[in-house]
Amino acid sequence: MRQGVDRNTGAILVDWAHCQQSIGVICSTSVGSLLMARDFGAKDALVDRPMNSPVILKAVGVFAEALRRDEPGFRLTKLSPTNAAPNGVIAFDIAGDFYPNALDGDFSVVERGVSATILSTGGSAP
Repeated sequence: MRQGVDRNTGAILVDWAHCQQSIGVICSTSVGSLLMARDFGAKDALVDRPMNSPVILKAVGVFAEALRRDEPGFRLTKLSPTNAAPNGVIAFDIAGDFYPNALDGDFSVVERGVSATILSTGGSAP
């Protein structure tokens, strides 16, 4: 079982809810901003860049790599942009397999086909 604390409310999060929060943190943290984990995060893929197709495609790759590297409990199978706003907010739908015991090194239990929507900010605002 995996558990942690909701960063906004202080409520206890377990299993997939905790993993979703972790994914959101990874995608909203700028690379280099954590002193003891300089390569953690993915946000820089969109910071100060126009919201156009090449930038969004690059962001998909950066997010996929960051999730592979930083979240052992989730194996991404789908990541697609669903909404890009001119103010720099973009939504991505993600899907994949959740391993609730991965933080203990146990990958024998899997929940297939979990999904969520994540928001990222960073594009150039008009």
